[in-house]
Amino acid sequence: MSLVKSMTGYGRASRLIDGNEITIDIKSVNHRYFDFNSKISKDYLFLEEKIKSAVKKSVSRGKIDFYMFINIDAACAYEVELNEPLARGYVDALEVISKTLKIKNDVTASFISRIPDVVSVKKTQFDETKLEESVLSVLNDALESYDSMRSAEGERLLNDILENLNIILENILKIEKLAPESVEVYKQRLRAKMIEALDGKEYDQQRLITEVAIFADRIDVGEETVRLESHISQFRTLLDSSAEPVGKKLDFIIQEMNREINTIGSKCSCVEITKLVVDTKSVIEKIREQIQNIE
Repeated sequence: MSLVKSMTGYGRASRLIDGNEITIDIKSVNHRYFDFNSKISKDYLFLEEKIKSAVKKSVSRGKIDFYMFINIDAACAYEVELNEPLARGYVDALEVISKTLKIKNDVTASFISRIPDVVSVKKTQFDETKLEESVLSVLNDALESYDSMRSAEGERLLNDILENLNIILENILKIEKLAPESVEVYKQRLRAKMIEALDGKEYDQQRLITEVAIFADRIDVGEETVRLESHISQFRTLLDSSAEPVGKKLDFIIQEMNREINTIGSKCSCVEITKLVVDTKSVIEKIREQIQNIE
Protein backbone atom coordinates (compact mmCIF):
# COMPACT_ATOMS: atom_id res chain seq x y z
CA MET A 1 0.00 0.00 0.00
CA SER A 2 1.34 3.40 -0.93
CA LEU A 3 1.89 5.93 1.81
CA VAL A 4 1.82 8.98 -0.47
CA LYS A 5 0.69 11.98 1.55
CA SER A 6 -0.47 15.41 0.56
CA MET A 7 1.20 18.46 2.07
CA THR A 8 -2.24 19.99 2.54
CA GLY A 9 -4.03 18.90 5.68
CA TYR A 10 -5.86 19.84 8.85
CA GLY A 11 -6.20 18.18 12.23
CA ARG A 12 -7.73 19.08 15.58
CA ALA A 13 -7.86 17.52 19.03
CA SER A 14 -9.27 18.76 22.33
CA ARG A 15 -9.26 17.16 25.77
CA LEU A 16 -9.86 18.05 29.42
CA ILE A 17 -6.88 16.95 31.51
CA ASP A 18 -6.58 17.75 35.22
CA GLY A 19 -9.02 20.63 34.88
CA ASN A 20 -7.17 22.07 31.88
CA GLU A 21 -8.93 22.13 28.52
CA ILE A 22 -6.24 21.73 25.86
CA THR A 23 -7.13 22.35 22.21
CA ILE A 24 -4.66 21.94 19.35
CA ASP A 25 -5.13 22.79 15.66
CA ILE A 26 -2.66 21.89 12.90
CA LYS A 27 -2.98 22.93 9.28
CA SER A 28 -0.53 22.94 6.40
CA VAL A 29 -0.07 23.90 2.76
CA ASN A 30 2.60 23.33 0.11
CA HIS A 31 6.17 24.38 0.80
CA ARG A 32 9.55 23.19 -0.47
CA TYR A 33 10.90 22.78 3.06
CA PHE A 34 9.68 22.22 6.62
CA ASP A 35 8.36 25.60 7.76
CA PHE A 36 6.83 25.53 11.26
CA ASN A 37 4.90 28.48 12.69
CA SER A 38 3.38 28.31 16.16
CA LYS A 39 0.63 30.47 17.62
CA ILE A 40 0.74 29.82 21.36
CA SER A 41 0.63 31.96 24.50
CA LYS A 42 3.94 33.24 25.83
CA ASP A 43 3.21 31.34 29.06
CA TYR A 44 3.78 28.10 27.15
CA LEU A 45 6.68 29.03 24.89
CA PHE A 46 8.86 26.61 26.82
CA LEU A 47 6.94 23.83 25.03
CA GLU A 48 7.54 25.14 21.50
CA GLU A 49 10.68 23.14 20.66
CA LYS A 50 9.20 19.90 22.01
CA ILE A 51 6.06 20.48 19.94
CA LYS A 52 8.07 21.32 16.81
CA SER A 53 10.19 18.19 17.25
CA ALA A 54 7.08 16.01 17.61
CA VAL A 55 5.49 17.50 14.48
CA LYS A 56 8.69 17.08 12.47
CA LYS A 57 8.65 13.35 13.15
CA SER A 58 5.37 13.17 11.21
CA VAL A 59 5.99 15.86 8.58
CA SER A 60 9.06 16.24 6.39
CA ARG A 61 8.05 19.37 4.47
CA GLY A 62 5.22 21.85 4.13
CA LYS A 63 4.20 25.16 5.69
CA ILE A 64 2.69 24.17 9.03
CA ASP A 65 0.63 26.49 11.23
CA PHE A 66 0.23 25.26 14.80
CA TYR A 67 -2.33 26.67 17.25
CA MET A 68 -2.68 25.76 20.91
CA PHE A 69 -5.22 27.03 23.42
CA ILE A 70 -5.19 26.07 27.10
CA ASN A 71 -8.18 27.00 29.24
CA ILE A 72 -7.20 26.52 32.87
CA ASP A 73 -9.92 25.95 35.49
CA ALA A 74 -10.21 29.24 37.41
CA ALA A 75 -10.50 27.35 40.69
CA CYS A 76 -7.09 25.82 40.06
CA ALA A 77 -5.50 28.78 38.33
CA TYR A 78 -5.26 31.22 41.24
CA GLU A 79 -4.40 31.20 44.94
CA VAL A 80 -5.71 33.69 47.52
CA GLU A 81 -3.21 34.40 50.31
CA LEU A 82 -3.89 36.13 53.62
CA ASN A 83 -1.18 38.19 55.22
CA GLU A 84 -2.29 37.27 58.76
CA PRO A 85 0.32 39.30 60.69
CA LEU A 86 -0.62 42.41 58.73
CA ALA A 87 -4.35 41.80 59.27
CA ARG A 88 -3.87 41.28 63.03
CA GLY A 89 -1.78 44.44 63.15
CA TYR A 90 -4.64 46.45 61.64
CA VAL A 91 -7.20 44.85 64.01
CA ASP A 92 -5.04 45.64 67.05
CA ALA A 93 -4.43 49.20 65.86
CA LEU A 94 -8.13 49.79 65.32
CA GLU A 95 -8.89 48.44 68.80
CA VAL A 96 -6.41 50.87 70.29
CA ILE A 97 -8.01 53.74 68.34
CA SER A 98 -11.47 52.70 69.58
CA LYS A 99 -10.40 52.66 73.23
CA THR A 100 -8.28 55.79 73.05
CA LEU A 101 -10.90 57.92 71.32
CA LYS A 102 -13.83 56.18 73.02
CA ILE A 103 -15.51 55.41 69.71
CA LYS A 104 -17.22 52.31 68.46
CA ASN A 105 -14.99 49.71 66.88
CA ASP A 106 -17.06 48.59 63.91
CA VAL A 107 -14.28 46.78 62.08
CA THR A 108 -15.40 43.85 59.89
CA ALA A 109 -13.62 41.13 57.98
CA SER A 110 -14.78 42.74 54.74
CA PHE A 111 -13.20 46.04 55.78
CA ILE A 112 -9.89 44.35 56.70
CA SER A 113 -9.79 42.41 53.42
CA ARG A 114 -9.92 45.65 51.46
CA ILE A 115 -6.80 47.02 53.10
CA PRO A 116 -3.85 46.86 50.66
CA ASP A 117 -1.63 43.78 50.96
CA VAL A 118 -3.81 42.02 53.53
CA VAL A 119 -5.25 39.73 50.85
CA SER A 120 -3.36 38.95 47.64
CA VAL A 121 -4.24 36.87 44.59
CA LYS A 122 -1.53 35.19 42.57
CA LYS A 123 -1.46 32.83 39.64
CA THR A 124 -0.86 29.22 40.54
CA GLN A 125 2.47 27.86 39.33
CA PHE A 126 1.67 24.90 37.07
CA ASP A 127 3.77 21.75 36.89
CA GLU A 128 5.66 22.20 33.60
CA THR A 129 6.53 18.51 33.26
CA LYS A 130 2.95 17.42 33.79
CA LEU A 131 1.63 20.07 31.38
CA GLU A 132 4.17 18.98 28.76
CA GLU A 133 2.94 15.38 28.99
CA SER A 134 -0.66 16.51 28.62
CA VAL A 135 0.06 18.77 25.63
CA LEU A 136 2.08 16.09 23.79
CA SER A 137 -0.72 13.59 24.39
CA VAL A 138 -3.30 15.91 22.80
CA LEU A 139 -0.81 16.76 20.03
CA ASN A 140 -0.54 13.07 19.19
CA ASP A 141 -4.33 12.93 18.72
CA ALA A 142 -4.25 16.04 16.52
CA LEU A 143 -1.44 14.57 14.39
CA GLU A 144 -3.44 11.38 13.85
CA SER A 145 -6.38 13.42 12.58
CA TYR A 146 -4.04 15.57 10.46
CA ASP A 147 -2.26 12.54 8.94
CA SER A 148 -5.57 10.87 8.17
CA MET A 149 -6.64 13.83 6.06
CA ARG A 150 -3.24 14.05 4.33
CA SER A 151 -3.34 10.33 3.51
CA ALA A 152 -6.84 10.57 2.05
CA GLU A 153 -5.80 13.51 -0.13
CA GLY A 154 -2.59 11.67 -1.06
CA GLU A 155 -4.63 8.65 -2.20
CA ARG A 156 -6.71 10.86 -4.47
CA LEU A 157 -3.59 12.46 -5.94
CA LEU A 158 -2.03 9.03 -6.44
CA ASN A 159 -4.99 7.74 -8.45
CA ASP A 160 -5.05 10.83 -10.65
CA ILE A 161 -1.31 10.64 -11.31
CA LEU A 162 -1.44 6.93 -12.20
CA GLU A 163 -4.23 7.62 -14.70
CA ASN A 164 -2.16 10.39 -16.29
CA LEU A 165 0.92 8.14 -16.45
CA ASN A 166 -1.14 5.57 -18.35
CA ILE A 167 -2.14 8.27 -20.85
CA ILE A 168 1.51 9.23 -21.38
CA LEU A 169 2.50 5.58 -21.87
CA GLU A 170 -0.26 5.10 -24.45
CA ASN A 171 0.96 8.19 -26.31
CA ILE A 172 4.54 6.90 -26.28
CA LEU A 173 3.47 3.59 -27.79
CA LYS A 174 1.57 5.46 -30.53
CA ILE A 175 4.66 7.61 -31.25
CA GLU A 176 6.84 4.48 -31.48
CA LYS A 177 4.43 3.06 -34.03
CA LEU A 178 4.07 6.27 -36.04
CA ALA A 179 7.81 7.11 -36.27
CA PRO A 180 8.72 4.28 -38.74
CA GLU A 181 5.54 4.97 -40.73
CA SER A 182 6.59 8.59 -41.17
CA VAL A 183 9.92 7.39 -42.61
CA GLU A 184 8.09 5.30 -45.21
CA VAL A 185 5.82 8.24 -46.07
CA TYR A 186 8.92 10.45 -46.49
CA LYS A 187 10.51 7.80 -48.73
CA GLN A 188 7.49 7.64 -51.02
CA ARG A 189 7.24 11.41 -51.24
CA LEU A 190 10.95 11.76 -51.99
CA ARG A 191 10.77 9.07 -54.70
CA ALA A 192 7.80 10.84 -56.29
CA LYS A 193 9.62 14.17 -56.27
CA MET A 194 12.75 12.64 -57.80
CA ILE A 195 10.72 11.00 -60.57
CA GLU A 196 8.90 14.24 -61.23
CA ALA A 197 12.14 16.24 -61.27
CA LEU A 198 13.80 13.79 -63.68
CA ASP A 199 10.72 13.75 -65.90
CA GLY A 200 10.34 9.98 -65.85
CA LYS A 201 14.05 9.22 -66.23
CA GLU A 202 15.79 6.67 -64.02
CA TYR A 203 16.54 8.17 -60.61
CA ASP A 204 19.53 7.44 -58.38
CA GLN A 205 18.42 4.61 -56.09
CA GLN A 206 21.47 5.01 -53.85
CA ARG A 207 20.79 8.70 -53.41
CA LEU A 208 17.23 7.90 -52.40
CA ILE A 209 18.40 5.31 -49.86
CA THR A 210 20.96 7.74 -48.44
CA GLU A 211 18.45 10.58 -48.07
CA VAL A 212 15.90 8.30 -46.44
CA ALA A 213 18.55 6.96 -44.04
CA ILE A 214 19.56 10.52 -43.05
CA PHE A 215 15.91 11.42 -42.48
CA ALA A 216 15.27 8.26 -40.46
CA ASP A 217 18.29 8.97 -38.26
CA ARG A 218 17.20 12.57 -37.74
CA ILE A 219 13.71 11.66 -36.57
CA ASP A 220 14.69 8.54 -34.64
CA VAL A 221 13.12 8.90 -31.18
CA GLY A 222 13.89 5.40 -29.95
CA GLU A 223 16.23 6.58 -27.20
CA GLU A 224 13.78 9.22 -26.01
CA THR A 225 10.80 6.85 -25.86
CA VAL A 226 12.83 4.21 -24.02
CA ARG A 227 13.94 6.79 -21.47
CA LEU A 228 10.36 8.03 -21.08
CA GLU A 229 9.16 4.49 -20.40
CA SER A 230 11.98 4.10 -17.86
CA HIS A 231 10.99 7.35 -16.14
CA ILE A 232 7.38 6.18 -15.92
CA SER A 233 8.55 2.92 -14.34
CA GLN A 234 10.67 4.84 -11.80
CA PHE A 235 7.76 7.16 -11.11
CA ARG A 236 5.46 4.26 -10.32
CA THR A 237 8.07 2.60 -8.13
CA LEU A 238 8.44 5.76 -6.05
CA LEU A 239 4.68 6.12 -5.72
CA ASP A 240 4.55 2.57 -4.36
CA SER A 241 7.39 3.24 -1.94
CA SER A 242 6.58 3.59 1.76
CA ALA A 243 10.12 4.22 2.95
CA GLU A 244 10.22 8.01 2.81
CA PRO A 245 8.59 11.13 1.33
CA VAL A 246 9.01 11.15 -2.46
CA GLY A 247 7.77 14.57 -3.61
CA LYS A 248 11.19 16.02 -4.44
CA LYS A 249 12.30 12.91 -6.36
CA LEU A 250 9.08 12.88 -8.36
CA ASP A 251 9.62 16.54 -9.23
CA PHE A 252 13.06 15.70 -10.67
CA ILE A 253 11.71 12.80 -12.75
CA ILE A 254 8.88 14.89 -14.20
CA GLN A 255 11.46 17.46 -15.35
CA GLU A 256 13.34 14.69 -17.16
CA MET A 257 10.13 13.43 -18.78
CA ASN A 258 9.37 16.93 -20.02
CA ARG A 259 12.86 17.18 -21.50
CA GLU A 260 12.45 13.91 -23.42
CA ILE A 261 9.05 14.79 -24.89
CA ASN A 262 10.39 18.20 -25.98
CA THR A 263 13.23 16.42 -27.82
CA ILE A 264 10.72 14.17 -29.58
CA GLY A 265 8.72 17.22 -30.59
CA SER A 266 11.79 18.92 -32.07
CA LYS A 267 12.74 15.80 -34.06
CA CYS A 268 9.38 14.90 -35.58
CA SER A 269 7.39 17.04 -37.98
CA CYS A 270 4.67 14.43 -38.54
CA VAL A 271 1.29 16.00 -37.73
CA GLU A 272 0.04 12.95 -35.83
CA ILE A 273 3.19 12.77 -33.70
CA THR A 274 3.10 16.53 -33.08
CA LYS A 275 -0.44 16.20 -31.75
CA LEU A 276 0.63 13.37 -29.44
CA VAL A 277 3.59 15.43 -28.21
CA VAL A 278 1.35 18.40 -27.40
CA ASP A 279 -1.11 16.15 -25.58
CA THR A 280 1.69 14.44 -23.64
CA LYS A 281 3.22 17.76 -22.60
CA SER A 282 -0.19 18.85 -21.29
CA VAL A 283 -0.54 15.66 -19.24
CA ILE A 284 3.02 16.02 -17.87
CA GLU A 285 2.16 19.54 -16.75
CA LYS A 286 -0.91 18.20 -14.92
CA ILE A 287 1.28 15.69 -13.11
CA ARG A 288 3.84 18.38 -12.29
CA GLU A 289 1.10 20.46 -10.64
CA GLN A 290 -0.19 17.43 -8.76
CA ILE A 291 3.17 16.42 -7.30
CA GLN A 292 3.72 19.94 -5.98
CA ASN A 293 1.28 18.88 -3.27
CA ILE A 294 2.98 15.57 -2.46
CA GLU A 295 5.21 15.42 0.61
